[in-house]
Amino acid sequence: MQDEETVRGDDFLSKVLSDRYGVDVASAELVPMGTETINRRVTLSDYRRVFVKQYRRSADLRQAKTAWTMSEFCRRTAHVPTPRVWPNQDGELLTLVDGAAWVVTDEMSGRVVSEPMTVPRAQHIGLLLGRMHFALASYPPPACIRQTKWRTASVDRAIAATEAVLVRAAKQHDPRLLLLREKLEQRRDDLRTHVPRLRSRLPDRLVSQAGHADFTRTNLLADGDVITAILDFRGETCLAAWELGRIAFDPRTVANSPYWRQRAIRLVGAYLVENPRLPYADVRACARVTVLYLLFSLYGATTAEYALPEPAESDLRRHWAERQVTIRRLLAELDDIEATLTAIRPGRWDRP
Repeated sequence: MQDEETVRGDDFLSKVLSDRYGVDVASAELVPMGTETINRRVTLSDYRRVFVKQYRRSADLRQAKTAWTMSEFCRRTAHVPTPRVWPNQDGELLTLVDGAAWVVTDEMSGRVVSEPMTVPRAQHIGLLLGRMHFALASYPPPACIRQTKWRTASVDRAIAATEAVLVRAAKQHDPRLLLLREKLEQRRDDLRTHVPRLRSRLPDRLVSQAGHADFTRTNLLADGDVITAILDFRGETCLAAWELGRIAFDPRTVANSPYWRQRAIRLVGAYLVENPRLPYADVRACARVTVLYLLFSLYGATTAEYALPEPAESDLRRHWAERQVTIRRLLAELDDIEATLTAIRPGRWDRP
């Protein structure tokens, strides 16, 4: 059943595109994804296809404008495949109509890849992220700063959060309750045992700059091994090592490919071709940052509160399980991984 904002958006869609963009709608298809936006694929009367985002009233429109401005900067300056935003007739990227905000972009080709990274895809992802970070190093840092509780938050509070998740899962009658209890017990043990040691060997300073801030598998479209689109910038100030490690050690790849280390090293080597200015202390730290980030994140432990369609909810459950495997593998091999990361030089993709 469609909610009120979706129904109002259906009614307003043709008027918004006609009045503010000077185009006519032939047909529209609702895309069941996104939490802050209602998304539609639209065919225009001249057969062009566009993607239209309608922001919910609860969305932070100032942050949305920052994100789209940064996306356009990366498309124009770094020549990366972000969707071209259509300015409205006033030259604005966001269009405000009756309290709602709209964004129109080119429709991008490709698909979200559901399988682990291949070597060529890992290399292309690394090249694009490096190119983006190199360009964004000179971009004014956004006011919104990505939280780093993995670096500073209390371990005791993180452990308490795992208990709250169990309570929530029981109230939601989560069928995975027994397995979830087991996994969260492991998480509590990992937090107590590993976090102080992991934090003690982090560099005192890590490069902080403007970033995509949600550069993950689900926000990349691919055609085979070629990345065709980078979607859904959050447009925040974040740590480059965090953004690099998060995609290099993609849980889908780490949990499901025996060659996950090779993929990660190839991605980082390609990244350094385009962004050789990232200090090697940050490169070495990206795996350590990733495992700390995962230890402090409970995203996907429960799913009912997100009200997702069944396919998306199932994928989120899988993502949670893959994160648990990724934590175990990174903890077991971290010293070797960091030694290999330290040895990478730009363009050296022949290492194991």
